[in-house]
Amino acid sequence: MHILLTRPLEDCTEMILRFKSLGHQVSHIPLLNICKLEIEDINFLDYKGIIFTSANALKFLDIKNINKNMICFCVGTATEKKARSFGFQNVISAEGNVENLKELILQNFDKKSGKLVYVSGEDVSVDLDKQLLNEGYNIKRVINYNTNPNQKFDEKFVNELKQNMPEIVYVYSQNSALSFLNFIKTHNSERLWMNTNLMCIGEKTSTILNEIKWKKIFLFNPGEEEFLLYKI
Repeated sequence: MHILLTRPLEDCTEMILRFKSLGHQVSHIPLLNICKLEIEDINFLDYKGIIFTSANALKFLDIKNINKNMICFCVGTATEKKARSFGFQNVISAEGNVENLKELILQNFDKKSGKLVYVSGEDVSVDLDKQLLNEGYNIKRVINYNTNPNQKFDEKFVNELKQNMPEIVYVYSQNSALSFLNFIKTHNSERLWMNTNLMCIGEKTSTILNEIKWKKIFLFNPGEEEFLLYKI
């Protein structure tokens, strides 16, 4: 199959290699640019646990003054791998689902144990910090990056894509969906996706792309990408 991946390259390199090893053709179009944001000085030693819902949050974090033995909650395996590569020892992963991550925090971190810090991007699909506040946790959210839509695409790539449309495309966020919709309209390719299966994280993401006619639309959690190949 021809598969189109839309995350920044460093976030999907392993998946590209995995899909190619399975004999698939893989194209890559980064829909978003990830930009670092400056944050206030924070004494991370004041916190007993840290939460990441994106590997990008780790990439832009100065970790030298962070206790790597504190409990570290990660939304999925990619974020977990990044955390472990940065030296975090006590890592718990929810395998890609924020709702599951919340449950893991409730089960593994007593609200009386101390404060939590949640490091994330500007745009999140679930207000995890607010949900944990409602559960009685003392939590601070730190935003250290944002995303901007990619406006420049290689014309040769676009023309080749039109000649060989993918059977599957993966879209990971509402912002990515908006950028993808803009890409489709800008390059007048609205009618070319009828035989493509759209894979989206969450219904809100898929809704943005509903005006395009797809073969089928599937919802998935990070980590389920390979599994979805066998549903087509």
